[in-house]
Amino acid sequence: MSATSEYLAEGPRVGIRPFTLEDGAEFTARVRESKALHQPWLFPPATPTAYTSYAGRLIDDPTKAGFFVCEKDGGGIAGFVNINNIVEGAFQCGALGYGAFAHAAGRGLMSEGLGLVVRYAFDRLGLHRLEINVQPDNAASIALARSCGFRLEGFSPEFLFIDGAWRDHERWALTADRVRT
Repeated sequence: MSATSEYLAEGPRVGIRPFTLEDGAEFTARVRESKALHQPWLFPPATPTAYTSYAGRLIDDPTKAGFFVCEKDGGGIAGFVNINNIVEGAFQCGALGYGAFAHAAGRGLMSEGLGLVVRYAFDRLGLHRLEINVQPDNAASIALARSCGFRLEGFSPEFLFIDGAWRDHERWALTADRVRT
């Protein structure tokens, strides 16, 4: 991507844009390159068929929104942030899931990208609250949540079924009135 006007929001080094079906080849290649970084925490789709199904749900389901975090220098996908379980009405909440790709890990790109998605969710989607559920031993994911101002709210035993077992998670949250500018 060369035209930054296609970004929904941008910072100094990254822009965010929606998932598209056309991004499958790059996304799945990055997933395969990043297997050691992601597992045992995350299992994003690594085949074209799995990607098409995954991206289709993010594109077509109004209770989900998927964003690529792209490096402005070259436009490559550095990672992704999804807002799942978007509930409107009195709740105005969504649950975030995210992953960096190995080539971008540790460079601050996901922190910048997650911050852009958070602001987009509060400003453009009108949400009031965002939640992140993180396995307690996933230090990198907890550091990312903390860097964007999320606060620890509690502990959920056996919360999500991941890699063949029910895993405990910490609950992190951020409300629109607490966003760092």
